[in-house]
Parts: sequence; structure tokens; C-alpha cells
Amino acid sequence: MSVLERYSLEGQVAVVTGAGRGIGEGIAKDFAKAGAKVVVAARRTNEIEAVAEAIREGGGEAIAITTDVTDDTALDALARAAVDTFGKLTIWVNNAGGSPMRMPIRELPRDEWDRTIALNLTSIYTGSITAAKYMEKGAIINITSGAGTGPVPGSAHYGAAKAGTNSLTWTLAAEFAPDIRVNAVAPGAIPTEVMLKAIGRDESQLDQVLEEWNIPLGRLGTPEDISTACIYLASDAASWISGEILRVGGGAKAR
Repeated sequence: MSVLERYSLEGQVAVVTGAGRGIGEGIAKDFAKAGAKVVVAARRTNEIEAVAEAIREGGGEAIAITTDVTDDTALDALARAAVDTFGKLTIWVNNAGGSPMRMPIRELPRDEWDRTIALNLTSIYTGSITAAKYMEKGAIINITSGAGTGPVPGSAHYGAAKAGTNSLTWTLAAEFAPDIRVNAVAPGAIPTEVMLKAIGRDESQLDQVLEEWNIPLGRLGTPEDISTACIYLASDAASWISGEILRVGGGAKAR
């Protein structure tokens, strides 16, 4: 197998959650460019249909499946749609997540804690278990965060969920081996709508965000920075890698 063939996703079938915008959209589109057939999933039907259509217009194969990742039945239907449409399931990316609310933990409403854990942790547990049920051999990639590796004042709920995601990644990698590899990617400062809302900034303040994050490589990240890492972890190039958390943050410390 040549070097380029090792990085190809030809013949693969990938599900990407939270794929209607931002990082998930970037992953879905780049997976298709790398040769995968893609199932684009999120709650907003119009957004995922637009992403799937863009993939098809570019010569790829994709379908859009409206999915609430906090609904176990919907996740099972998502996996079945991949198999029914494309014949198999080989890659599953747990990307859906986020939390726009920032406040001290003593002030955080209990329902926001529950919602954040359900969206950012329980959905990864359920999504991974569901993927494994339909996947004979393949890769699961969890999108985590530096918030899961240290204190995050104002985002204790989100940090706890991502710390749980890291732990799940390690344990699932051990339990799903040798046929299914499980890894995670921890994005740095990617100025998506969700991130900017969470930190109270807008697109006119990106220079300020860059300065605050003190990024050694001198720029903010893009969804393509994350999708490239995911292509690597999903491909044969990473066939001996499992249970790892890959930080993609321009050299900045995790947060």
C-alpha cells in the first residue's frame, strides 16, 4: 500500500454527528473528498441537507439524516440508515456537542448540567455503543476538548463532560479492540458560532481571541485543521493507534 493509499478513505462509510455546521461540516466534507461515503447527521434538517448536497455536487456520496443525539432510538436509526444506504458502517464521529452557558458552578441551573452531560457525554457513550453494534471493523472518533484536562472556571459542566469523554475514549479503545479503534481529537481555538457564543465574542473580535489564547503558531484554527486529524485517525495510516487523544491547537495549552 502506497503512502497516499494509507490516508485514503475510499470504500469507507462514515457517520458524522453535529455535521450541519462548523467542525462537523468540515469533517463531513473532507471525509467525502478523501473517498468516504458520508452520512451527515444533526438536528437542523436544512443545514445537513445543504452539506450533503454540497458533497454530492462535488462528486461524493452523502445522505442527510435528521438526528437528535440525545435520543437513543434516533442514534440507532442513524446507524441503520448508513448500513441500509451504503451497505456497511466503518467510521463514526461523535462530534455533536457544546455548551454556550458560562457561569460559576454554584450558579449553574441543574437542568443545564443535565443537558450538557446528556449532549456532551451520554450521547458519546450511546453513539459509540450503537456504532459498535453495526460496525464489524472500523474507527470511532470522539471530539473532545482541552476543557477535560484541567480546571475551567465558568464551564465546570462542560469540562466534566469532556473529562468523561476522554475516559470513555480510553476504556472503549480497550474494550472494542482489536476490530474497532477509538481515538479522540481535542480542538483548540476554532472560531465556530458555538465557541464564539461560549466565550462572549463575535467575528469582529477574532484578533482579540488570538491574543487571549496566546497561540504559538500565530493563527486561529479552522474546521479543516480538525478534519485533517480525523482523516488520519480514520485511515489505515493510523491502524496501530487507539486510545489516544490528539490535541490540535496550534501549540497553545489546552483549556
